[in-house]
Amino acid sequence: MSSLSDLWHLTKSAGRPMAARISRWRRLANRILALSEIYSQYSDEKMLELAKDLRWRSKSGTALADLLPEAYGLVRETARRVLGQQHYPVQIMGGIGLFEGGLAEMQTGEGKTLTATLPTFLRALPGRGCHVVTVNDYLAQRDCDQMGPIYEKLGLSVGCVVSASEPDERRRAYWKDITYATSREIGFDFLRDRLKVGAQLDEMHRPRLFQHAEISEDGPVQRGHHFALVDEADSVLIDDAVTPLIIGLERDATVEFDALLNWSRDLVPQLEVGVDFLFDPGKRTVELTNAGTRKVVLASKPALMNSFDTEKIYTQVEQAIRARYAYERGRDYLINKDEEVAIVDEGTGRTLEGRKWQAGLHQAIEAKENVPITAETGEAARITVQTFFRRYENIAGMTGTGIQAGREFHHTYGLSVTTIPTHRPCIREGLPPRIFANQEAKRQALVPEIERLYQAGRAVLIGTPSVEASEALGRALKSREIDCLILNALFHEAEAEIISQAGQPGRITIATNMAGRGTDILLHEDVRKNGGLHVIATEMHTNRRIDRQLVGRAARQGDPGSYQFWLSLDDELFRYVRTEHLNKLKAKANSVGTLELPGRWIRTFRRTQRIIESQERKHRKQLLKMEKSREKMCRAMGLDPYLELPE
Repeated sequence: MSSLSDLWHLTKSAGRPMAARISRWRRLANRILALSEIYSQYSDEKMLELAKDLRWRSKSGTALADLLPEAYGLVRETARRVLGQQHYPVQIMGGIGLFEGGLAEMQTGEGKTLTATLPTFLRALPGRGCHVVTVNDYLAQRDCDQMGPIYEKLGLSVGCVVSASEPDERRRAYWKDITYATSREIGFDFLRDRLKVGAQLDEMHRPRLFQHAEISEDGPVQRGHHFALVDEADSVLIDDAVTPLIIGLERDATVEFDALLNWSRDLVPQLEVGVDFLFDPGKRTVELTNAGTRKVVLASKPALMNSFDTEKIYTQVEQAIRARYAYERGRDYLINKDEEVAIVDEGTGRTLEGRKWQAGLHQAIEAKENVPITAETGEAARITVQTFFRRYENIAGMTGTGIQAGREFHHTYGLSVTTIPTHRPCIREGLPPRIFANQEAKRQALVPEIERLYQAGRAVLIGTPSVEASEALGRALKSREIDCLILNALFHEAEAEIISQAGQPGRITIATNMAGRGTDILLHEDVRKNGGLHVIATEMHTNRRIDRQLVGRAARQGDPGSYQFWLSLDDELFRYVRTEHLNKLKAKANSVGTLELPGRWIRTFRRTQRIIESQERKHRKQLLKMEKSREKMCRAMGLDPYLELPE
């Protein structure tokens, strides 16, 4: 778009940049709609011919921005023929924003998956590869299967990478025009390629005027990082930013290390919080005091531990303390059927297959739970999510909740967040929160409320913070003979099917945070007549975005719906609060004289949430700063910043 046009829209919008972008995109969307109507008169052969012409022009140097109206018009008409669906004007506007390197905030149910086909097709025209990034294998395969026929009808090839894909399958998928995969798979494939060929991978990925189209069977599986479109961008780019992708270097298991783990576990109950060690529940950090180190040194030890120096013993004792006080079974991890510790994603409630905590923490938790202890792992290669996605030449993202993290998206990835208008007005009703002095009082009031909604023919979705909480509420409902479905990390394979049925009459679905994210809830007509889906948030999350994701399940696409928060001072939000401050809050609550507290107490919860959000932002900012410094130092020394040197 010309600078003159930009200035006109900015003036029209009274100098508000987001409103100016929306104004400009709306005008361009109308032009695309008109082109789409013209294309509806063309045969499939003519449409394919136009698509091939666009591809030739893009490879000949024509700017993709100049091809956008024609490309988007072709995709819209092809979607109508293949899927029986046409992009709404607001979806086209979102697609324009994604092409221009932004982050589109689109409400739940507004059709982000279909919107993604527009910028993906356009960015794929030069033939340098496009990565469509999702949060799990199920969504990657589903979106590839559903949207792939659109691209193929226009002459582009489509592939998908999932955790079960073999190296040759991965290589073929990455050499397609468009590749669907999770951030985890794409990131680890990059690290494996790095381990295979080293820093020369950067030169191999550099675009050339004439690219060789043959696939080398013994070469890297990826061919570069041209464009990434990240679905659920807040989850991938923000929430996962603090967890680096690491290819482990497994060390040999030793009886000496097992002895250290078991001894540390048995010592922890003898150590006193605030006297022998300092524990910060918010940061989950532990530090031995002088009194604690003396107690560790003087404690009797088995002869097998003689090979460890004092510093190693201190470190492992601190990890054992963290395992006992900072990590809870059912909230942070599960024990699966193979007696393995499986990490639970705090944001989604899903288990993170193949992930392990580092620096002996994972083994400390295994010792705590008395399950077989796995070998400790070192690092062969590592990269953070922030660093990895900053490698892409072009990046865009979609989410239902991005505006709160707008500054962070812009600072870290250079992405401007724009809220896309909804196709139909949102009529979601928010009920006043109910707040209780303790968890038991909240549960005793909540169960009758769920029973009332059940009898009224409403569909109810209940968000819980952990697996343990979801099962406890499920037991309470079943004691009242109320049928419910529990969706948590224990039912990963069935989560999409369960969540899709959550809009049926009388259906009570209990879900951990946003399990089933990416799957639409379709309302039964009877539920729509009775007021739609009602969402109950049984706790307030540490991040407002997660709360908005849960609330956004109700009243999609103009449907009726409502939500309500049910809170207590025993909620997990307050595990980040200092013990003395929490005790003062509880004493103040007891002075009210009733178990249900006045509505003004919501300010305490929101204040706590804001403090935690600020701490998490600072942590991610610090991590990025450290990664930049580390990368700069490695390059100055002639080292590869993504490969660890042998110890």
